[in-house]
Amino acid sequence: MFDANVAVLLVVCLVALVAVGVHIAIALGMTSALGIFMVTGADSYAFHSVQTMLAATAYEAIRAYVFAVIPLFMLMGEFIGKSGTVTDVYRGINRLLHRLPGRLAIATVLGNALFSFVTGVSIASAAAFSRIAYPEMKRFGYHRGFALGTVAGSSCLGMLIPPSVLMIVWGILTEQSIGQIFAAGILPGFLLTVMFVAYVLAMALLKPELVGAGSERAETAVGLEDVEEVSTLQFLVSLFGILAVIVVVLGGIWFGVFTPTEGAGAGAFIGLVLAIAKGMRLPDFIDSILSVGRTSAPILLLLITAALYSRTLAMTGMTNAIEGVFLGTGMPPWVILTVMVLIWFALGMIIDSISIMLLTAAIFAPIAVKLGYEPIAFAIIAIIAIEAGLLTPPFGLLVYTVKSAIQNFDSEISVMTIFRSSIPYWIIMLIGMTVIIRFPEIATYLPDLLFQPT
Repeated sequence: MFDANVAVLLVVCLVALVAVGVHIAIALGMTSALGIFMVTGADSYAFHSVQTMLAATAYEAIRAYVFAVIPLFMLMGEFIGKSGTVTDVYRGINRLLHRLPGRLAIATVLGNALFSFVTGVSIASAAAFSRIAYPEMKRFGYHRGFALGTVAGSSCLGMLIPPSVLMIVWGILTEQSIGQIFAAGILPGFLLTVMFVAYVLAMALLKPELVGAGSERAETAVGLEDVEEVSTLQFLVSLFGILAVIVVVLGGIWFGVFTPTEGAGAGAFIGLVLAIAKGMRLPDFIDSILSVGRTSAPILLLLITAALYSRTLAMTGMTNAIEGVFLGTGMPPWVILTVMVLIWFALGMIIDSISIMLLTAAIFAPIAVKLGYEPIAFAIIAIIAIEAGLLTPPFGLLVYTVKSAIQNFDSEISVMTIFRSSIPYWIIMLIGMTVIIRFPEIATYLPDLLFQPT
C-alpha cells in the first residue's frame, strides 16, 4: 500500500539534509530511521523495528562476499599508482606519438584509458594525470584550460572502463553480474577514447595555438624534451606490468577462472609485486593501505545506508508508485529515458556519482527493463550519464579534483576555466551515450560473447 505522506516526507527530508551539508550516508540513515519509525506506528515498538532492520541490513551487506571487490580493486590501483608505472607509460606513449599534433593531450587520453583498467576510480585518474600530464603540457606551451579540460574529461574513462567502482556498485544494487558489466564497458570505453582523441586532433589542427604550436615556451622546451624522458626498458616493464594485470584479472573473471572478488585479490597482489619491483618501500605500502581504507570505508557505509533507504521506500510503496507514474504517463520510452538522464545530470551538479547511483539505480533499472531496454546496456548508459554529471557546474567533483591537484604549482587557473574547457568532453559523452542507446549491441556484444549460457 502506498503511504504518500510518509513517502513524500522521506524524499523532502533527504533532499533537505543533503542541501544543508549533511553527509549523504548520514542523511540516508536518518531518513530511513524516520521512515521505519513512522511506517511501523511511531511508538515504542517502532524503535525496536528501526534497530532490527538497521542491524539486519548492515549484517547482510557486510557479510556479502562481493563487497570485498571494492577495496581490493582500489588497492590494486593504489599500488600501481604508487609504483610510478603510470608516469612511465604516459611518457612512453608520448614518445611514440611524437609525430602527431597535440601528442601530449592524446597521450593523456590514452594514458587515462590504460590507467582506467587498473584503478576503477575516475577521481584517482584526474588527480594522477593533473600531476603527471599537466606540467608537461604547460611546459610545452599548451593552453592551460585546454590541457586541464583534457585531464578532467578523459578521467571520466576511469568509471566506464573496468574494473570500475561504479560498475561494481551498480551490479550490487541491481543484482546483475559484475563480470558482464565489466565486459560491457570495454567497447563503449574504446568508443569514447577514440572520440576524445579525434577531438584533440581536430583542435590541434584547427587551433594549433591550443597545443603550443609556435609559442616561445614550446620552442624552448624542445631542447629540454629528453630531460624527463623514460627509457625504453622502463616503458616496456611498466607497460607489461599493466597489461599483465589486465589480462590476468579481467581475463580470469571473464573466462571463469576467478570470481570478481578473487580477481580483485589477484590484481591487488600483482599490483603489490609490481610496486615492490619498481621501488615501493614500507611507508608507501602503509600509506596505500590507509588511503584505500579512507576511501572505501565511506563507500561501504553508503551501500549499507542506501540498502536501508531502499527497503524503507519499499515499505512505503513509493518505489512501485514511482514506477507506476513513469509507466503510466504513456510517454515513449526514449522520453522517459531522457527524463532519467536529466535527473542524473541534475544530481551530478551537487553530489558524487556513487551517491547518485545509490539513490536511483534500484528505481530506474526495473523501469528501464519494463520499457524494453537491455539491462546491461542500460547500466552502461547510466554510468556514462552519471559520470558526465561530474563535469557539470557548479559542483562537478572531477573539476574540483583537478583544481585541487594543481593548486601547488598553478593556483591562478580558475575553476570556471576548467569547467568551460571540459564542456566538449561532456558533449562527446552525451553523443556516445546516444549512440549506445541507438545501438545497444555496442555494450552487449562482449557480454553475450563471453558469458554464453552453457
